[in-house]
Amino acid sequence: MRASTGEGASQGTFADAAATGELVFNCTAGTGSLEALGAAGEENLNGKVLVDVSNPLDFSRGRPPTLSVCNDDSLGEQIQRAFPEAKVVKALQTVNAAVMVSPASLPGEHDIFICGNDEDAKAQVETLLESFGWPAERILDLGDITSARATEMYLPLWLRLMGAVGSPNFNIQVVR
Repeated sequence: MRASTGEGASQGTFADAAATGELVFNCTAGTGSLEALGAAGEENLNGKVLVDVSNPLDFSRGRPPTLSVCNDDSLGEQIQRAFPEAKVVKALQTVNAAVMVSPASLPGEHDIFICGNDEDAKAQVETLLESFGWPAERILDLGDITSARATEMYLPLWLRLMGAVGSPNFNIQVVR
């Protein structure tokens, strides 16, 4: 059952959101992503672009967190294996939410990364990122979903950088 939460908005279950969404975003804590996506329902994810913004941060031993998945696997890959008919694109998880949707909030040029197995799905995500203000030349396609290993392993460095600069409002630029 959905209850209205405002003009054009509604609330419901993960399954409700996945069933009605044209594009599905996984913005859950990485350690709960597979469970949340399972609750969304494989049938509701099949054939859809699934933008995975999660990170496998494990806070079970306190701070700084470790990664629950790394080196020879990634959470992005686990999601793709668990939902083989979904078109998983790992994106946006190397910046905070404010920078995700407003890259111009930071001065200068900086980069965002994407990866996934489906070229059409990545093109859709690139178009979405451009609508947020990411210039096409600053969206770097790292290849297939195994590239999620690298972007997820960047998070321990990101957390240290956040501490060093005193804010989560930053990003990096690949200088060529």
